Amino acid sequence: MNLRVEITGNRSVQEDLFEMLEKKKLSSHYTLITEALGNGNSGPRRGDAIWPEENFVVVIYCDKATAKEIRAIVDSVKEHFPDEGLKMFAVKTEVI
Repeated sequence: MNLRVEITGNRSVQEDLFEMLEKKKLSSHYTLITEALGNGNSGPRRGDAIWPEENFVVVIYCDKATAKEIRAIVDSVKEHFPDEGLKMFAVKTEVI
């Protein structure tokens, strides 16, 4: 089964996340959106003078076992930075 894993997080944790993904060799194929603006559970991220923070989004297509490894990494980063905002979602995909 193929999954689309989407991780959205505060840019302050992006480097930590990618370091851990690289250690486990899980970051070879991905799409990175470096500037994502929005409003979530951790508050607004608008990249302006009032709400200067920004998010990033990384998309990875992988199998279920790899998604579980990525989930463990996301959980570990969240433990170290509980207030920074980091979410992971996964949905089933099919190649058409």
